[in-house]
Amino acid sequence: MPIRNQESFKDSASGDALPKLPLPSLSETLDTYLRCMKHLLTEEQFNKTQNIVKQFGAPGGVGELLQSKLVERREKKANWVYDYWLNDMYLNNRLALPVNSSPAMVFPQQNFKAPIDSLRFAAHLISGVLEYKTLLDARALPVDYARGQLSGKPLCMEQYYRLFTSYRLPGPDRDTLVAQESSVMPEPEHIIVACKNQFFVLDVVINFRRLNEKDLLTQLERISKMASSEDEPVPPIGLLTSDGRTEWAEARSVLMRESTNRDSLDMIERCLCLVCLDDASGSEQSDTTRAAMMLHGGGPSKNGGNRWYDKPMQFIVGADGCCGVVCEHSPFEGIVLVQCSEYLLKYMIGSPSKLVRAASVSELPAPRRLRWKCSPEMQKLLTSSADELHRLVKNLDMNVHTFSDYGKEFIKKQKMSPDAYIQVALQLAYYRCHGRAVSTYESASMRRFQQGRVDNIRSATPEALAFVRAMTDRKLTSREMEKMELLRCAINVQTKYTVMAITGMAIDNHLLGLREAAREMKMEKPEIFKDDAYLISNHFILSTSQVPTTVEMFCCYGPVVPDGYGACYNPQSDHIIFSVSSFHENPQTCSVKFVKCLVQGLQDMMDLCNRCNGGPDPAEQRRNNQTTETKGKTSQDSTKS
Repeated sequence: MPIRNQESFKDSASGDALPKLPLPSLSETLDTYLRCMKHLLTEEQFNKTQNIVKQFGAPGGVGELLQSKLVERREKKANWVYDYWLNDMYLNNRLALPVNSSPAMVFPQQNFKAPIDSLRFAAHLISGVLEYKTLLDARALPVDYARGQLSGKPLCMEQYYRLFTSYRLPGPDRDTLVAQESSVMPEPEHIIVACKNQFFVLDVVINFRRLNEKDLLTQLERISKMASSEDEPVPPIGLLTSDGRTEWAEARSVLMRESTNRDSLDMIERCLCLVCLDDASGSEQSDTTRAAMMLHGGGPSKNGGNRWYDKPMQFIVGADGCCGVVCEHSPFEGIVLVQCSEYLLKYMIGSPSKLVRAASVSELPAPRRLRWKCSPEMQKLLTSSADELHRLVKNLDMNVHTFSDYGKEFIKKQKMSPDAYIQVALQLAYYRCHGRAVSTYESASMRRFQQGRVDNIRSATPEALAFVRAMTDRKLTSREMEKMELLRCAINVQTKYTVMAITGMAIDNHLLGLREAAREMKMEKPEIFKDDAYLISNHFILSTSQVPTTVEMFCCYGPVVPDGYGACYNPQSDHIIFSVSSFHENPQTCSVKFVKCLVQGLQDMMDLCNRCNGGPDPAEQRRNNQTTETKGKTSQDSTKS
């Protein structure tokens, strides 16, 4: 397959009109680093770190040398940190993609009364994908503009053009993000349909004509029949892609020995996307169970083998109405996944299913089943992958909760940033659960710059800690107005750091760049990167992200460390959806307990705002909310245990 490395991607949507990512000064980054870490370390640790940082930043020292290398790099490259960041964040990571890396969008629960209904939904969805792909191919997608802080700036669109053209190839030490080179070879004109752990090639363009929805449905019906009528047991090859990346790379090299397998792999690796027709999972449908199902397919005994995790877009259509999309995260950020998903859902709501026979391909060739030759060695590898996925499924502790006491409108009325407010609430929840502040990651979009991806907003600020202590420590007898002042201060600092991050002046990418520059120069690793503080600063116990949507759906993902939480939130005008994940294997973490503390914190913060800003009586307001909620209760799983 002709491929190109991600380095050569150019921002062809907005060209060179976008500025290059700036490089912060060494002294500013080191000062901010110390300020971010002081309250997360013991006094002894901090004193040691302070000396190490001072030495690193000394005139004529190692830091200045590495900074000069980054200055040179910035001159030569469209984005000085892109490759470093991509490798560090994704491609060097050896963990399995499901739960650990790949996020999912969970669509509203569908009501399929008969098997044909789910196939109709899939055909309609594929039609939407092909419409969207047409926009992408014509480079006709309107440019995104920044919203929220510093709104109105045009954003880099390059990530959209990787949605259907990228593939994450597993490697023994590092994966490769590859993309079809359309100038050498025609664009792929097929999707892969996964059904009952088998993979089928569905050509969406035949004789230069795109299949209409009726034809797509005909082909999906054929695939469904073919999958059900297979006599021999089919090896669930897709399970291999759910394993650790090194294990999958080894298994792939075993697969590649057989030409049959090479052909099948080639078809999957070059497809536009996957559509996974899942069997009913058998579990009771709730937001929490659907989120877990999107993230891991329920394991080898359910739909865990009906996946191919290396492909950026896998659309899941469950026979029980559990639908969504799971994405391989290395080519693009969550906002691109949201925009694409919203386009598809709006397309499906706005354009009635077109099942009338239009000018169509008269004789449709039958979809092709991909074949695999499976040696005894391969069977062993499959068993091992199945065991790993089973362990991962059992380990995930997922809790999706819709907080309905208030949403972003209430927060805006307090003249506060909803995102900063929710981040402070997450700090309060963690402190209530665990009695300390921890290193926190909140993704900040860098798309104002060429090839911009993300940097980190460090939400565990000293100001947030001062506020949460005032709210939780009985020995501190802070008055209400003092607490309010601390809350405003925490929110202001959080907002300032957000602006710093989205304008390219945060510290995480810069420190990563300095570390990688040292590695490229074959230097001994500088002391600053061996220090406990650096290890603590990069162990993100709280991994958070705001993923707002304008249609009914929500995003979820797993924790990034064994003792951590993944906390994704979707603020709406009168409610906030939280998807909280942790691991059962860690005795300290518990998603239910975290959500309980989060709800209590959000209520306490509302009460504080109402008392200090002359709002309604908090207890009365909560009673009213509960009454309204009871009246308007739907079958949606709006509140979790």
